[in-house]
Amino acid sequence: MSGANTAGAGDSAMPDTSMIDTPDYTDTESNPTRDPSVAGDAGTDGRKKRWEGNQLRKSMFGKKHDRLGQDKDDDTIRRFRYLLGLTDLFRHFIDTNPDPKIRRVMEEIDRQDQEEAAHKAGSKRKGGAGGERRRRTEKEEDAELLRQGKHVDDEDRTIFRESPSFIQGGEMRDYQVAGLNWLVNLHENGISGILADEMGLGKTLQTISFLGYLRFVQGITGPHLIAVPKSTLDNWARELSKWIPEIEVLVLQGAKEERHDLINNRLLEEKFDVCISSYEMILREKSHLKKFAWEYIIIDEAHRIKNEESSLAQIIRVFNSRNRLLITGTPLQNNLHELWALLNFLLPDVFGDSEAFDQWFNNQDADQDTVVQQLHRVLRPFLLRRVKSDVEKSLLPKKEINLYVGMSEMQIKWYRNIIEKDIDAVNGAGGKKESKTRLLNIVMQLRKCCNHPYLFDGAEPGPPYTTDEHLVYNAAKMTMLDKLLKKMQAQGSRVLIFSQMSRVLDILEDYSVMRGYQYCRIDGSTAHEDRIAAIDEYNKPESEKFLFLLTTRAGGLGINLTSADIVVLFDSDWNPQADLQAMDRAHRIGQTKQVVVFRFVTEKAIEEKVLERAAQKLRLDQLVIQQGRTQQQAKQAASKDELLGMIQHGAENIFNDSKEGGAFSKDGELTETDFDDILRQGEEKTKQMNAKYEKLGLDDLQKFSTESASAYEWNGESFINRKKDIGINWINPAKRERKEQSYSMDKYYRNALMTGGPRPDPKPKVPRAPKQQAMHDYQFFDSRLGFLQDKETAWFRKENNLKAPLVDGEEDTLEQRTADQELEQQAIDEAEPLTEKEQAEKEKLTNEGFGEWNKRDFQQFVNGSAKYGRNNYDTIALEVDSKDANEIKKYAKVFWKKYQQIQNWEKHIAAI
Repeated sequence: MSGANTAGAGDSAMPDTSMIDTPDYTDTESNPTRDPSVAGDAGTDGRKKRWEGNQLRKSMFGKKHDRLGQDKDDDTIRRFRYLLGLTDLFRHFIDTNPDPKIRRVMEEIDRQDQEEAAHKAGSKRKGGAGGERRRRTEKEEDAELLRQGKHVDDEDRTIFRESPSFIQGGEMRDYQVAGLNWLVNLHENGISGILADEMGLGKTLQTISFLGYLRFVQGITGPHLIAVPKSTLDNWARELSKWIPEIEVLVLQGAKEERHDLINNRLLEEKFDVCISSYEMILREKSHLKKFAWEYIIIDEAHRIKNEESSLAQIIRVFNSRNRLLITGTPLQNNLHELWALLNFLLPDVFGDSEAFDQWFNNQDADQDTVVQQLHRVLRPFLLRRVKSDVEKSLLPKKEINLYVGMSEMQIKWYRNIIEKDIDAVNGAGGKKESKTRLLNIVMQLRKCCNHPYLFDGAEPGPPYTTDEHLVYNAAKMTMLDKLLKKMQAQGSRVLIFSQMSRVLDILEDYSVMRGYQYCRIDGSTAHEDRIAAIDEYNKPESEKFLFLLTTRAGGLGINLTSADIVVLFDSDWNPQADLQAMDRAHRIGQTKQVVVFRFVTEKAIEEKVLERAAQKLRLDQLVIQQGRTQQQAKQAASKDELLGMIQHGAENIFNDSKEGGAFSKDGELTETDFDDILRQGEEKTKQMNAKYEKLGLDDLQKFSTESASAYEWNGESFINRKKDIGINWINPAKRERKEQSYSMDKYYRNALMTGGPRPDPKPKVPRAPKQQAMHDYQFFDSRLGFLQDKETAWFRKENNLKAPLVDGEEDTLEQRTADQELEQQAIDEAEPLTEKEQAEKEKLTNEGFGEWNKRDFQQFVNGSAKYGRNNYDTIALEVDSKDANEIKKYAKVFWKKYQQIQNWEKHIAAI
């Protein structure tokens, strides 16, 4: 007999062991709410149809649970990595979990960590103000910057800057949008959370907006379960209908007959997106609700779940869901069992053993209050609580000012040298055949020059190397920063300085020591404990720390630095959202001053174009993402024409006026008058740029993006139909001598058909080239493998005195092919052999790809997935001749994560 037949008003108080069984979606019970009096001959066919329907439904539910299980498995490593980076306490409890699946996950994480540690140890050296922290070499940081430039648009990150358009009943307030972004961040890390805002701050709206994000941005329509007090059932339904009417809501409530109709005609038929039910009804209808693979289980007034012994707490733990969200208006109490219940509910795979928890607690030397405070720190990343007194204090809007600076004489020299070194690429001589990687490398080198010439090995005068004024006057941004910091310190402000490049922070550290500024620093290599200590040191009352130096990516989510009111973006990130997150470290609830953001931009150089592209991306974000469409639609990597446009921008000035210093006066110093003028002009230009982009619609932006990215346009003047001579014959480099080509059809066929006999002019034998893995997009090899193979091949050619071959092609592409040949020859001349570690890495990456899959296998996989469904591995295996179900499953898991790497992927996905 099911719970629906036997449940009464007092069921929730009865100790029913059936409540804590495992999720049963293959049970064979008959319809529990069916009237047993229905019988007769006509009932035989009815029972048969119902039986067939039940069997089909059970199969369907089973498949959905399997799919949810796969999604949860994919989340586990990501979630554990996130948690282990927060505190070692998580490691203690994870290790007590006997589940072999959890142990395998931890073994894989440990293996990856050991490899990373070995890599760091192999290249470790000491030096600089960082003490034990190792400073990167130029080569190491170049590789990282180049990787960021290639993959910036692959980042799957969603940030709402305003109320999303799918919220139709009104506008969300700023702090509510911040709450939505917090929920989104938890979801992207596979983490459950507690929304604990004070009553009256709109927790319901924030939750509904998050369901809208799942629906409209992630394509996850449900099913979701919301457990609420009976008194708020109708309010939840009204609010959902008001804010997002597209969501199909099922309110599971009413008398037995009414519920019978809802369960059979809507619940079990899955004619809903969100099911709202009271705690009591969830207990009564648990046998039906536990059949579902829920995406989110949301519990309103979550104090009911704080008692792990309650019937509701036990039943909800049995339900299968990908994530959970608790909503409560009451603050957490210093109660050990309450904290344990919350941790167990949020992280059952970590805090799953109450005995281990009790044992850990009893073994602590500290008093209970201290331990409870430690648990509060564990909960803090999953808990968001704001009170009215916080949000009612109007957070002043941040003020953003772009400060346009010139270049020092040393910067101009290096900037010109970079352009001259790759004159053909800068000139756009390669046309469509130009390597994008080559252009990205030029962009990276120019951006380094805009920051500081000492980022290039050999630029800094020495040895001996001295920390002196040359650190400031050899870079225009440093001169500007020097003036700015003196002014900010005098007015009592505190400053955050962000840069993409950790080696810029090395220079800023030396500068801070020279000027006597006390500082903290965080970059990607900072250990979690050191990060927390630095933040606490900077934020403590009466702290003497004036500066906080951060890399843009390392200073992202989870860092609160509201004790600072000035933000300096030393350079702009490729992804403008990263810069916005950096600003928000200071501009957030709790900030009592107006935050001013100074963004340094090198005038008449590549940085102006980088900033322009960022403004375009942000406006696209506002017009596309905020309208609730998928984020990928707004993403588009910089094209080769865009990169050429960036490189060429301002180059005319570099060659026409080698003495132009931009922000500098004739003696190379920035005067007080110059500084004030730059501030004023920066404010005006920033307002003009903002006004320009605010007027642009989606069509205007796309057209503007295409036109402004032209590689043959500077300062509004087109060079498509005429080429301009710039000082060093910049547009018209000297033509290379072409070898005369002669073609003989008779000779071609004679050589092609000659299969025996001695061959004339036999080539000297050379050792066999290293075997390399062919890398097709559908085989999903890591791009790092290609780099290692190219490096190995280049060393083989260097060792055997083999020159770079000239690739076959049409005569009109000879100039470009020759340029590519010279570039490849340069790589051969500079080649080094693979280290033992790189050899092992190459073998590992080769094994991780799907080299045994050919084009036929891939096409059969797509056809099988389209015919039988993406998760029906056994049947798909019948379609793929050479693969079994396990191989299909392994390939499918990677395919559905990385299919966008495949050329024309839209066609394959549409077919499926």
